[in-house]
Amino acid sequence: LGPRMESLPEAVLIRILASIPAVDLVLVCRLVCCQWKNLVDGAALWILKCRQEGLAGAESEENAENWQNFYFLSKKRKNLIKNPCGEDDLQHWGEVENGGDGWKIEELPGDFGKEFPSEEVHKYFVTSYEWCRKAQVIDLRAEGYWEELMDTTQPKIVVKDWYAGRSDAGCLYEVCVKLLSENEDVLAEYRSETIAIPQDNEANWTEISHTFSNYGPGVRFVRFEHGGQDTLFWKGWYGVRVTNSSVTVEP
Repeated sequence: LGPRMESLPEAVLIRILASIPAVDLVLVCRLVCCQWKNLVDGAALWILKCRQEGLAGAESEENAENWQNFYFLSKKRKNLIKNPCGEDDLQHWGEVENGGDGWKIEELPGDFGKEFPSEEVHKYFVTSYEWCRKAQVIDLRAEGYWEELMDTTQPKIVVKDWYAGRSDAGCLYEVCVKLLSENEDVLAEYRSETIAIPQDNEANWTEISHTFSNYGPGVRFVRFEHGGQDTLFWKGWYGVRVTNSSVTVEP
């Protein structure tokens, strides 16, 4: 028989463990013996996994206090808003308020509009002559962000939205994002001012963003809401246009 695993040099053992899927490392390998537990709980194994999978640049090495969390957060990073660009009509958007003629989905660039800065975005939502709102609630546990991670690491929660007016009509826009507890108490909130776009504007797409950090323990949901209207009260869809909304949990 060859040498037993525990007699291998630690550096070799780390290389072997680094080839094992991360979930198995945490749920299975960590329970094998004290040595393996220490390796799985230590930084060296996760630094190697991050490097092997292209997750670690020089800047992240400065900031990642807990490499295991950094690895999992980097692997999971995705937009948690579903249907951000109207490809599925209003699916996944709740608490929809259809003022005036209600929400409509249009193809970019739209009448009196501009192309979006990213070629991946093809559609947008447009508001009418009375206030239109829509919201989405993200269940962080259902998305795989466990309670200890949210309570202890408190990873950054980055919120972004894009809005534009038609060049021939003025409009209003607002976004409000809340971090909610288990019982849906508000633990942190970002609310933009009411942004007014004048008539005869450039119709440029503008990004608005906010980063939540150090928000305290207990966050379980993110509630994203945005909306607007036109300021001329024209029948139809002359209000603010919104698309490419995103909520991401960052390492």
